[in-house]
Amino acid sequence: MKSYYIHFIRHGAISPTLQGRYIGVTDVPLSDKGKAEIRRLDATMSYPYAKVVFTSPLKRCTQTARIIYPDIEPLVIDQLGECHFGEWENKSAAELSNDEVFKKWLAGDSSAKPPRGESNADFTRRVCLMFENIVNGLIKTSTTDAVIVTHGGVITTLLSVYGLPQAKPFDWICDNGYGYSLRITPMLWQRDKVAEVFDRIPKAKDSDED
Repeated sequence: MKSYYIHFIRHGAISPTLQGRYIGVTDVPLSDKGKAEIRRLDATMSYPYAKVVFTSPLKRCTQTARIIYPDIEPLVIDQLGECHFGEWENKSAAELSNDEVFKKWLAGDSSAKPPRGESNADFTRRVCLMFENIVNGLIKTSTTDAVIVTHGGVITTLLSVYGLPQAKPFDWICDNGYGYSLRITPMLWQRDKVAEVFDRIPKAKDSDED
């Protein structure tokens, strides 16, 4: 039976994140350092082949997608955007250290919600529904190779829900420009909604032939 491959790539670095600030829906472009690092990775490492590239609508993701896959026009999906941090946007963990709701949210409490923002439960529901739609669409159209350029929070959440081996979100954290490859078998997907996480990306150039 045909397998389907989806590759998650975390966008390049942005200046506020490097400063330790929570940036969700704020549309910050890649920093000069972030662009340079993605270009370096693309030149020295090997990103996977893709027939289609999906991306969050935020500049840091669309810019990353266009650097790595310049010949593919990305399909922009609003629901692949990062969590809406509400009044916590642009603030650091240190600045929020005395906020009791923030402590619960950070601990994974599904009911905890940033003021005027998005709860963990709502965020998880949003990105999971979109991911399932993407997978079902790929299977329906027999599109076997896809890339999703999105945010760290989206990747860690989706892999903790669907990924095998099973792991917590924290275990799936990856650096900017890096990510994971998933193999989806239609029968297993339809039965259990799970996907095998089989590799980290990008890979060293000489590993392409392994």
